Amino acid sequence: MHGRLLLGVLGTAVFVVGCSQSDSGITTSVKSKLVADDMVKARNINVDTRDHVVTLMGTVQSPTEENRAIEIARNTKGVADVVDRLSVVSSEPGAAPTTGLEPSVRGAVNDAAITSDVKARLLADSDVSGLRIDVDTSNGVVTLSGTVANPGQKARAAELAGKADNVVRVEDNLLVQQAPPAR
Repeated sequence: MHGRLLLGVLGTAVFVVGCSQSDSGITTSVKSKLVADDMVKARNINVDTRDHVVTLMGTVQSPTEENRAIEIARNTKGVADVVDRLSVVSSEPGAAPTTGLEPSVRGAVNDAAITSDVKARLLADSDVSGLRIDVDTSNGVVTLSGTVANPGQKARAAELAGKADNVVRVEDNLLVQQAPPAR
């Protein structure tokens, strides 16, 4: 099972290398590297990219994990800068449980998990080009942006996003960009 997951992640990472210069390609590349890393718990980290500047949001369990996530993002091709908005939340016995977090932090943790879940669904679906879709989540509202090849992909992406746990609503800002006719 782990071997299959690793092959899927590595396959995605290899494919992403060619697409990594767009913001959504950089986001996907960083997320793929975080998932493949043994130290980083990528399911709790949301990655957003704007103008080649990567913002990391969510929670990590230690300063070491935080530093590793930042290092991974900085060393990703196409990244100009990294903004660290990660919070260190210990999971050691006696540490405060997630439900004890301030509502804004608890919401950020949930939003990061939703974003990761939606992105994984998009990347795993053979009918959707998940590499060209950016996923942002705020207060459970998922916003999809980027381009798809046809209306069917647009509808499928929104459907997949809506199936993720804790999604309140999906805002579909995807653009249909059909390929120019062959000559």
